[in-house]
Amino acid sequence: MDRSEIESKLNDLLVDELGIDRDALAQDAKFEEDLDVDSLGVVELLMALEDNFGVKIPDEEAEQITTVGEAVDLVEKKLAS
Repeated sequence: MDRSEIESKLNDLLVDELGIDRDALAQDAKFEEDLDVDSLGVVELLMALEDNFGVKIPDEEAEQITTVGEAVDLVEKKLAS
């Protein structure tokens, strides 16, 4: 799966799971500040990422994800290993 496929699937999850407006999604959009995703929403997103991409995201890595681009980077890294 290439980066654009990961990004597209992640954007779908953000829209479907968290009700975020697709037009607001950008690589540098911060979950809490720009997209109004609270900490519970971030946890829900991480669980959805694990389920949909078949990856495991440890808490210490999850805490470092603050933007859409960082989430894509992490999933891409996990899929490559």
